[in-house]
This record gives sequence, structure tokens and C-alpha cells, in this order.
Amino acid sequence: MELASSSPAEGKAGVRCFPFLKSRRKSRFESVRRKIPLHYYYVLLCLIILFFALLRFRLRDTPLERDEGEYAYAGQLMLQGIPPYQFVYTMKLPGTSAAYAAILAVFGQTPAGIHTGLIFVNAATTLLVFLLGMRLYGRLAGLVAAASYALSSTSPKVMGFAGHATHFVVLFAVAGILVLLKALESSRTWFFFAGGLLLGLGFLMKQPGLLFLLFAGVYVIQQEWKVPINWRKLAVSTGSLALGGALPFVVTCLLLLRDGFFHKFWFWTFAYAQEYGTSEKLSDGITNLLGQTVAEIVGRATVILLFIALILVTMKWSAHVRSHAFFTISFLVFSALAVCPGFYFRNHYFILMLPAVSILAGMIVSGATERLLLWHGSLAVAGLPLLFFMIAFSAAIFSQRKFLFQMDPLEACRDRYWSNPFPEAVEIANYIKNHSPEDATVAVLGSEPEIYFYSHRHSATGYIYMYPLLEPQRYALAMQKQMIGEIEAASPDVMVFVNVSSSWVHTSQPRSTKDILLWVQGYVQQHYVMEGVADIGSATEYHWGEKAKDALPRWGEEAQDALPRAQDCVWIFKRKSS
Repeated sequence: MELASSSPAEGKAGVRCFPFLKSRRKSRFESVRRKIPLHYYYVLLCLIILFFALLRFRLRDTPLERDEGEYAYAGQLMLQGIPPYQFVYTMKLPGTSAAYAAILAVFGQTPAGIHTGLIFVNAATTLLVFLLGMRLYGRLAGLVAAASYALSSTSPKVMGFAGHATHFVVLFAVAGILVLLKALESSRTWFFFAGGLLLGLGFLMKQPGLLFLLFAGVYVIQQEWKVPINWRKLAVSTGSLALGGALPFVVTCLLLLRDGFFHKFWFWTFAYAQEYGTSEKLSDGITNLLGQTVAEIVGRATVILLFIALILVTMKWSAHVRSHAFFTISFLVFSALAVCPGFYFRNHYFILMLPAVSILAGMIVSGATERLLLWHGSLAVAGLPLLFFMIAFSAAIFSQRKFLFQMDPLEACRDRYWSNPFPEAVEIANYIKNHSPEDATVAVLGSEPEIYFYSHRHSATGYIYMYPLLEPQRYALAMQKQMIGEIEAASPDVMVFVNVSSSWVHTSQPRSTKDILLWVQGYVQQHYVMEGVADIGSATEYHWGEKAKDALPRWGEEAQDALPRAQDCVWIFKRKSS
């Protein structure tokens, strides 16, 4: 095994009494480090990446969830030459949609194509985490960090199989940080600019990516703040970093200004985003964060405290670890802050913390291994930290074995998303695609943009989510009126009403304005006829085998004469003939 190459911490008292013993063990440590060639680590890294790529590939046909549907639809429109924010109103910056457009162009406009693209994104990030861990703490640390990231970012607990924006944020963030370290080592202005450019692309993927750019600025200042301070050098390095970080956003603004959609972009990504980000109280955020059983909270708190204790012990043991303490701890702090905006703490937000946590895992294993080898001189004893890591790594995979190895894509979707209509959206969209002209427009009353993507039909309104319309925020009523006006002006060929609470969320809030629900009832009765109904099943009550035939969507006369068999359902209406 390879360990960090810098000077270890001072030995125990007995070693200090006999310096020649310490010197001999140092020599043994260096000998062990040099015996394992670098390419062995790359072979193991490739095996790790291949293993998790195969797990992802097995479930590549899993139906898209809402966020994926949004990015896929927006990316599909970009490939058609339609700029962001024309048919898609969203508070998210357009970077991830642009990344989806690239994936769709290469791998095809299907869930399998999107998830295949995510395999490459995850593999690239795993490689970058390896390089970052190796640069900081040595090859063993890099390998452990890469394995930790590959495992944790694939976990269904963080919705790791879905192509969320957080995957793309960390890809560019870790790449930018690596370039930044090269910049500090070489003092070349171009590297500061390039690092900032990559971090700026991370911000363009999603707003919390800005925290990684701020981390980079703080770290550069900390590294350059040496007496006497070279103010010119500090100004050039931070200025180049800031210029590179701002460039992707500035270019995006100029392109949207040229296309005439800057005002929509600014409203959704800043004015409305501010309303959304400040609507949750701190107490609600704590509830969101601790929305677990007491046993789960205690168990996770124990793991976190143990992890912190190992970090502190490792830093006490190793001078080399302490030399990177500011980077490692501040990286973790800024990563944690990136999870916090809005205090929503949704599962996939925690992907933003995974690179920092994985680096710390690598640091602990490498530092402990180094210390044990210097203390005892036995390879068997020194290998214990790595053995414990491998046991924990294997146990984590075993605990998720049913999802990772046994479930098919539909079962995996039901297991993660319960009664959300993601599988049904595929069949509904296929019916719309096969029973409407290519230039038909569709209005989905519900937050299911994946229907637009699957059907290859344009939305009659830019409101692809219902959440903003029903949130207790000052723009809600104006948004509802705008959506009503857009739908009435477009006279969509197909209307889809999603009678699923998770597709609306805020209907039960007393301060929520519900004019849109009253309007849609009258508008549909006047202008549309029932065309189909799809019942939604949960993970526990979904129908399989022969019973599955009863759960399929019903169309035409069968739908008109039937009542929904489930509380959650989706109604599809076609416009009456003139």
C-alpha cells in the first residue's frame, strides 16, 4: 500500500528515546510506499468505476423523475434551437439543461440515454476525487476517497441513480479545485483563470455551486497571505479566479439578452428564487433535516461523531494531515453550506458534500495506516484501517443489495418514489405522441415535465411545475393568471390533470391560493372530453403479473365510462372537435 510521502508526526515516547528506531521505521515506510507502482492504483480505480458503472447500466431504463424530466425537456428544446425560459419557467440556472442537451445528442433522447450519460459523469467525478485525494494525502487516500465517492453517489439514499444537477455541480467543482491547486503550485495566472472557469460552470449547473467558488477564493487568500504580503500577486490570482468564475454566467446573460428572454431568466433565477429560498423557517429546516425516526437520528449522529473523532485523531497523529487541515476542513464546511440554502435538505442535495466527505475518509485511512506502520512496523497491523474500510464498504453494498442487484427499473422506481406517476408518464406520453399531430401542444396540470419530453410535444405554458403557483408567496396569484392566459391562448390539443398530491404539494396549505384549480375544472368541462385515465400504484400496492392488466391506463370509451380505481390517478383529455 502507498502512503503519504511527507514527514510523519512525531513517534511515541519510546521511539523518541531511540531515534534510530524511528529512522528505521521511516525507511520501512518509504520502502513499502515505493514498492507498489502507481499503475496498480489506477487498475483498482478502473475496477471501482467499472463496478458502479455496471450497477447504473443495469437500471438505465428507470423512468425519469421530475427534475430529470425538466432538464430533459429543456435540453430537448435546446436541441431544437429554442432558448431556455421560453417554454420552461424554472428558478434553476440553465447549465444542467445544457449538459442534458449534450447527453441527449450523444446517447439518445430516452431515459436509458440520460442515465448512460450520467454513468460517464459519475465516472469522471470519481476519477477527479481520486486525483484530489492523491494530491493531498497520497495514493491510498485517493483510492479510498474514490471508492467512497463511487459508493455514496450511487446510493439510493441520495437518489444517486437520478441525473440531478448536483452530480454536474460536483464534477465541475472538483475539476476546478484540482486546477486551482495546480495554479497555487505554479503561480501561473492562466491556471487561476481556468480553475475559476470550471467553478463558474459548476455554479451555472445550480446556484449552490457558488459556494465552491467562494471556497476557492478563501483558500487562495489563505495560501497567498504570507508576510510580507505580495499584494500584486494576491490581486492577480484572486482577480483571475473571479474573472474565470464570472465568465460562464456573463456569457449566459448575454445570450439570453440577445434572444429576448433575459427578463424571464432574471425573474425566475433571482426574484422568485429569493422568495423560494426564504420561505422556509429555520425551525422547519431542522424538521426537514431531522425528518427521521429517533433510532435513525441517534444512529446517524453516532456515525457523524465517530467520523469527527477519527478526523481529529488523524490530524493529531500526522503532521502531513495537519498541513492540509485548512483545505480539508474548509472544503467540508463550504460543501455543507451548499446543502443548506432554503433549509429544504432534500436527499440529492447531500451529493454536494460527498467529495469532501470522501476525501476525509481517504485521509483517515491513509493517516492511520501511516501511523500504525511507523509505530509498530508490521504490515499486518498497518493494514487494519484499510481492512476496516473494506468491511464497511462491503457492508454498505450488502445493505442495499436488493436495490442494486435484484430490482428491475420499474421496481426500483416504485421503491424510491412510491406513488409518483413516473412509470405511468411513459405510457401516457407515448399515447399522446401516437394520437396527436407533431405540432400539437400539451398542457400538463401537475408537475410532470417528463410527459413533454417523452411525447416530443411542446407545452402550452411555461409553467411545467405547479409548486410556485400554490406556494404562499407574493407572485403566486399573478403566476396562476399568467398560466391560465397562456393555456387559453394556446388552446392545447391535450390536457393532462395529475391528481397526485406530490405533483402539487401545497394544496393543503391554508394560505395557498387555489384559483387555478377552480378554473381548470370549468375550462376542461367546456372544451375537452375524457380520453384516458391512469391509476397510480405505490411501492407496496402496485399490481404485478396478471393484476397488472387492471392497472394499465384506459383509453377512449373505456375511460369515459370508468371511474379511477385508485385515489391517485392521472386524467387525459382531448380537445372537443369544433
